[in-house]
Amino acid sequence: MKKVNRKPGRPASRSRPETGGSNAEPSPAVVPARSAGVGRWTFLTNHSHVLILLSQHPSIVLREVARRVGITERAVQRIIADLEAADFIERERVGRQNHYLVRAGQSLRHPIEAHRTIGDLVGIIKPK
Repeated sequence: MKKVNRKPGRPASRSRPETGGSNAEPSPAVVPARSAGVGRWTFLTNHSHVLILLSQHPSIVLREVARRVGITERAVQRIIADLEAADFIERERVGRQNHYLVRAGQSLRHPIEAHRTIGDLVGIIKPK
């Protein structure tokens, strides 16, 4: 067994190469600065962020959704496909653009919040 030289009191680190994938840090213009020592998680998922944006701006382009949420356009496409498959949104083609209809009456998926609807969730997040 090969001995690894390291400074005393420091655990061996398992560094992963930076790939720039889904864990890549979004641009500062998209995500507000956080205080030192505060984690990088949020209370809402990217799915809910996309859903809220679509409810507030039904004709928004995916590039703008991606910029505001801080994810790639491809990730937005996958999320929209998930939301359509779950019948939370409906997509309508209007000329060269998509128009999204959020089905506000659909129940949320998790058992803890299943008594609430998409409309309830969207209603608590007011547009600026």
